Amino acid sequence: MGVNRPARHVSVSVPVEATSSVGEARRFAMNLAEALQFSQSDIGRVALVVTEAAMNIVQHAGRGEILLHPLAFEAPASLEVLALDKGPGMANVAEALRDGFSTGGSSGVGLGTIARLSTCFEISSAPGKGTALFARMGPVQSKRPAERLEWGVVCVPKLDEEVCGDAWSVMAGHGRNTVLIVDGLGHGLHAFDAAQEALRAFWEHPGERPESILNALHVALKTTRGAVAAVSEVDWEKREFRYAGAGNIAGTLVPTEGKPSNLVSHSGTLGQSVTRFQEFTYSWPDGGLLILHSDGLSSRWELEPYPGLTRKNPSLIAGVLYRDFASRQDDVVILVGRERQQAASEQGGGSP
Repeated sequence: MGVNRPARHVSVSVPVEATSSVGEARRFAMNLAEALQFSQSDIGRVALVVTEAAMNIVQHAGRGEILLHPLAFEAPASLEVLALDKGPGMANVAEALRDGFSTGGSSGVGLGTIARLSTCFEISSAPGKGTALFARMGPVQSKRPAERLEWGVVCVPKLDEEVCGDAWSVMAGHGRNTVLIVDGLGHGLHAFDAAQEALRAFWEHPGERPESILNALHVALKTTRGAVAAVSEVDWEKREFRYAGAGNIAGTLVPTEGKPSNLVSHSGTLGQSVTRFQEFTYSWPDGGLLILHSDGLSSRWELEPYPGLTRKNPSLIAGVLYRDFASRQDDVVILVGRERQQAASEQGGGSP
């Protein structure tokens, strides 16, 4: 099983199937940290965190996966680490985080030390559900303050593909956050080229409404294989969420209480033929989640079997959905977003 080539918006997947996989995961993590211009001490911390996380998978689950997600477009950059397995899970996460608790055969630092080495660290684990560990390495304030939307992403190519035909982007400005999810038709280089063209066109239309941006993408993609995509926007002042989609990109708004709202897309392929462009407006739910994904993730995903997961970091939520509901027979992108709690309390819902 190969390791996909790193790119600006893509998660690097490292299968963990034996002790020898631990060194491979560490080398990839250190190389990414060096490319992100981490200091030598920070590279050392990355190596220690990934080593311990991968060894935990080997010792307790037998096999799993490390996802390394470089946030290279931020200044300064950061690196997100997801350690995912479908092993027996932990009955007592608090005990595992206690100083002095260590897994047999590991580097001996324990999960508590990993937490201290990370600028953000969370775990989702329960008996029979496996374990998902999230750690962000890098500056505490790595995401731009203008982004009221706290988001996490998993974006991974089809097994044995070198590039990913799915892509995403988040734009901040004008008191809004605008999000693009795009899936180039098929997979491989032609799908990748279509997705990258969609990203380029997306950034040429800041401040425009989702329907207008989607139409611009349709024009830009006429020289490519084509793609399906969705553009969504949160207007923080009005507390409104606007969504326009073409093709089988799926979107769901998950409130803290009540039933989720499935977002409506029209059929068609950008760059080829689209039945219509239409923008839908919803109320933005306080404390709710936005989940957007390509068809590489099963539409049958659910969050109810994971107690407390909806309150975790969006990157951890995306990781659990990927682990349990992605087929890996296609490219996949999953973006999970929620309003930053600090912004919500300080701004009272107004624009930043």
